Amino acid sequence: MESRHKVLRRTKVPATLLEHFQKILLNNAEVYTPYGATEALPATSIGGKEILTQTLKFSREGKGTCVGHPFIGITVAIIKITDSPISLWNENLKTTPGTIGEIVVKGENITQSYLNCPQETTLAKIKDSNGSFWHRMGDVGYLDSQNRLWFCGRKAHRVITYNQTLFTIPCESIFNQHPAVFRSALVGVGKKPVMIIEPHDKKILKDKKAQLKLTQELLVLGRRFPHTQEIHDILFYPSFPVDIRHNAKINREKLAQWAREQFLS
Repeated sequence: MESRHKVLRRTKVPATLLEHFQKILLNNAEVYTPYGATEALPATSIGGKEILTQTLKFSREGKGTCVGHPFIGITVAIIKITDSPISLWNENLKTTPGTIGEIVVKGENITQSYLNCPQETTLAKIKDSNGSFWHRMGDVGYLDSQNRLWFCGRKAHRVITYNQTLFTIPCESIFNQHPAVFRSALVGVGKKPVMIIEPHDKKILKDKKAQLKLTQELLVLGRRFPHTQEIHDILFYPSFPVDIRHNAKINREKLAQWAREQFLS
């Protein structure tokens, strides 16, 4: 059992980091990056060479981040997105192949409950008819034709607009391609999708003309892809709030609150 509802997961190892590793390693060496959570680790894995030669080009088109094949003994499934508890597993919960949904995993290394946290257990666990448990990762993604898992962000961070549901990783990966962007974060202000940008050069934060120019370039970039065409609002933030343990997990909740304040001011 887990004593607390706190997860540690592999979400995205930058391609530039993998490229640097491959340059300094011997040709027959391989870098593997796992995906999982405290409650379900490991779940999947993928090699750096596979990312650089096969999946990276699709990630840059907004298809998500490929986190590889399930480990032996681990079953990965994609179910329809819901924020409600699911008490019993049913095959009808699954989405159609290739559709983004909630990631669930099952295996002998999957925890069955949280210690003294019945509400969290109810929300995170699905009991199977054979007595085993599926763990709801809290992430969204899909399985491709090769049974590789693609990560598309946290379920709680999805933005539901009037027309569609947007997911963080597929949207942010488009805007992150601009050379002036250090990183980006998709948030929702009501049903309005807003892209917040942390620029490489902080001087732009005091230059309205430069901000306008960059905004126009980013909107042009976003219009090239169907899933980002609905994003019309760009904001700039000096340095994203992140999890201090590894300086990577963006606190989108805090950024969303800040974005709401900008539209009210």
